[in-house]
Amino acid sequence: IAISAGASLVAPSWRNRGATWRWLLYLGAGLAAAATVGEWLVIVLLGCGAAELAIRSARGDFRGSSNEDAPGPVDKLRGLAAAPLALTWLTGGAVLASVAWEAFKVGGLSFGGGFVIIPLMQTDAVSHYHWMTGAQFLNAVALGQVTPGPVVQTVAVVGYAAAGIGGALLASAVAFAPSFAFVLLGGRHFDRIRGDQRARAFLNGAGPAAIGAIFGSAITLARTLSHPWQFLVLAGALVLLFPLRRGVVLTLLGAAAVGVTVALAAGTVSP
Repeated sequence: IAISAGASLVAPSWRNRGATWRWLLYLGAGLAAAATVGEWLVIVLLGCGAAELAIRSARGDFRGSSNEDAPGPVDKLRGLAAAPLALTWLTGGAVLASVAWEAFKVGGLSFGGGFVIIPLMQTDAVSHYHWMTGAQFLNAVALGQVTPGPVVQTVAVVGYAAAGIGGALLASAVAFAPSFAFVLLGGRHFDRIRGDQRARAFLNGAGPAAIGAIFGSAITLARTLSHPWQFLVLAGALVLLFPLRRGVVLTLLGAAAVGVTVALAAGTVSP
């Protein structure tokens, strides 16, 4: 499903690309970062955007632009970065502070879709904080797919693993706070930002990197598979989603049915 999500974004990003070699370079950088250094993924995304912005500025693409004062994405992120400090003071304990910070990163830095932030969330929840195992995190992602809401709602399960119901509620609230803040506080600036050449240049670099990160998230999730039959389910899902062009819901239900069948056959659950 992550691969399908990334593939759906390739065509529109390709149409708006600058130089083809740079687009491919940004895509590869995002994929490599997601698959290897998930905790630094956001820096790679911002770096790709900044690189494209610098190249076009040096080329003189922005001369005569009437939107020089429009706030760009990087400016917004600078202001956004200060908010977790307040969250840390408001939450009641080190674990809850960590949950709040994690949720804030998930909600504020999900460029191009929730799958982009999966490698960072996985690294933090599994390797850094040890709130859950790799298999449990994969189950959390799957749960986020079969329930209403965006992929980032997976962070609620992460919050639950860290601090129970309170952690889950805190993670959900904090994860969606940046989106509401952007809309409520910055809505009147959206049209100006959309037409700003510098903002578009930044996104032309960060965009393909985000697509690569979505593809890379599939690699990090696949590493947590531990049973041979799970790889068969993975292959079957690829066939359903691409050659047969079936929907995500049907694919999830089919995979779940296989899992239940295997568990019943192995006697690990009661019929």
